[in-house]
Amino acid sequence: MAMHSNWNPWHGCVKCSEGCQHCYVYYLDRMRGKSGADVYKTKTAFRYPLSKDKNRNYKIQSGEMISVCMTSDFFLEEADEWRPDAWKMMQIRSDVIFLLLTKRPERIRKCLPADWGAGWDNIFLNVTCENQSRADERIPQLLELPFQHKGLHCAPLLGPLHIGDYLDSGQIEQVTCGGENYGGSRPCDFEWVKTLREDCVSRDITFCFMETGTNFIKDGRLHKIRSKQMQNSQAVLSGMTYRGKPMHFALKDSDGRPIPEEDRYVPHFAEKCKECSFQILCNGCFNCGACEGWQIQGKDAQGRKEGGMLHQMPKI
Repeated sequence: MAMHSNWNPWHGCVKCSEGCQHCYVYYLDRMRGKSGADVYKTKTAFRYPLSKDKNRNYKIQSGEMISVCMTSDFFLEEADEWRPDAWKMMQIRSDVIFLLLTKRPERIRKCLPADWGAGWDNIFLNVTCENQSRADERIPQLLELPFQHKGLHCAPLLGPLHIGDYLDSGQIEQVTCGGENYGGSRPCDFEWVKTLREDCVSRDITFCFMETGTNFIKDGRLHKIRSKQMQNSQAVLSGMTYRGKPMHFALKDSDGRPIPEEDRYVPHFAEKCKECSFQILCNGCFNCGACEGWQIQGKDAQGRKEGGMLHQMPKI
């Protein structure tokens, strides 16, 4: 997903569950000689939703979906002093969809704005469910929270998940899943992915298989897939991604007037995007070069050269 689609008002996080064990933020910060546990407010990125171009138009267009805190957790306790300003910007940009991802649903009620009511329609809340115990802990909390749009992020997927009963609530609009990368990647089994997909398809809920992860099990055999590009392409070839019933966000302009669908941003995709597993989640191609970065010199996620076809898994 393009960096254009991400907003990181603060950076760094505190590990809180099994999915955090091999956190990619910690890994990448360590490569830069930093600590992922250092939480700080970003400088240039903090006010990104309100940034404008030379013509004084917002850089983020009406109808775009922006993923928030992809290098932290929006409900992190250490960020409590900065969150009110972030909420205010999301309220001002009521014409933009903001996706919030958290492992801390228990903190959400105390962190909501005073005028939250039943929830702002431009906010899409997702909780991480990396295994069954975390799903059973976090999804019931999610279902009790006052949000208009809710989803599940099952990544890194660390075990089989059965979420049908939760999906029957009718509140979950999207489920994403993927394997683990970087230091110490734990295996992801294709059977787990298929089970999740079946639960979603039978209820016409959108499901996205984002990537296999480095260690992927298929038919009982473990495959090493170090290249991020190959992890992505294998997810596409699996045919697991399913577009269910559409979500509708009642977006409004600064004067509170509804923005009709025909006046909203429409994603534009390049030919290469057809081979990307993130397409169903993406704002479209902005020629940022991120996907080309996966292919440079055939390098893997650790920056080492991939050994030709040695690590390629047979097509799913």
